[in-house]
Amino acid sequence: MKKIVAAIAVIAVLVLTGIGVWHFTSSQLAYSGMSEPITIGEFPYETSALIYIAEDLDIFSGNGLNVILRDYNSTPAAISGLLNDDVDISGSAEYTIVGDMFKKENISVIGCIDKFQTTYIIGRKDRGIVNVSDLKGKKIGVHRGGGIGEFYLGRFLDLHGISMQDVTPVDIPPSQWVQAITNGSVDALVGGAYIDQIQKRLGSNIILWPAQSNQSGYWVMSCRDGWAASHPEQINRLLKSLDQAEVYTINHPDVAKAIVQKRMNYTDRYMTIAWLDHQFSLSLDQSLLITMNDEGRWMINNNLTNEKTLPYFRDYIYTKALEKVKPEAVNIR
Repeated sequence: MKKIVAAIAVIAVLVLTGIGVWHFTSSQLAYSGMSEPITIGEFPYETSALIYIAEDLDIFSGNGLNVILRDYNSTPAAISGLLNDDVDISGSAEYTIVGDMFKKENISVIGCIDKFQTTYIIGRKDRGIVNVSDLKGKKIGVHRGGGIGEFYLGRFLDLHGISMQDVTPVDIPPSQWVQAITNGSVDALVGGAYIDQIQKRLGSNIILWPAQSNQSGYWVMSCRDGWAASHPEQINRLLKSLDQAEVYTINHPDVAKAIVQKRMNYTDRYMTIAWLDHQFSLSLDQSLLITMNDEGRWMINNNLTNEKTLPYFRDYIYTKALEKVKPEAVNIR
């Protein structure tokens, strides 16, 4: 009894001082059983902020999870790792898995952890790019074959009266974006990641246009159907951890931002701007399905799939776990 009273007293002091309370309560008091391993495949980007925050604050371990992060050089590569059984769960933009759903792949979305508007058209001024119309005839780097930039580029050009035939798309994986635009291999680039590094190198020689036209992208967590069925408790603990990371981010935004900035090695300037382009929240809502249908139709119209009808995307959304952990965040039909 004395030990319990002492522990309560310590927690009270920590709450009042605001020092270390999350680490203490999560790692030492929340869960006393054996830790279960989960391997998450990811493309390192601030869209995974809730994961980084949960890892840094020991929230995963506090919920009985040993989370191992495995980095990939693109979101399609992370999803391939998932489908090849190299990882248990993968993070990606929703567009990446729309293509896999056309192929009827064994995949289920268990939650969205970020809504973002971070994709830009990045042009080099010294290549004569000052106005959107100047993109005509230019080489534009974009990750194709499952990268969401391909969709945003096509729609951005359409909205400005330019067709994909008016430009020369160059397939470049994200890991080569900085090199490609800084050495002049391309005149412009479609991307969100690495803008900080590109600005450091090219400075005022670049011009940026938001590419998403106010339509949010969704950073989703996916797993294989069979894994979801056989590991419901691990999924529940994972989602619980991410929900706790969201609550912490709301209550301590400066600390949460600092964790992500340190993890990604971002400048203060970039972090201040980029943080506003995200909604870090755990959810599964109807707008995700609407967006996936929009992207699916675009794929059909641009001959990126041999299918002529949309998949029933709702069949690929696993809501059972989030309904248990955070029922108010599920609004999907």
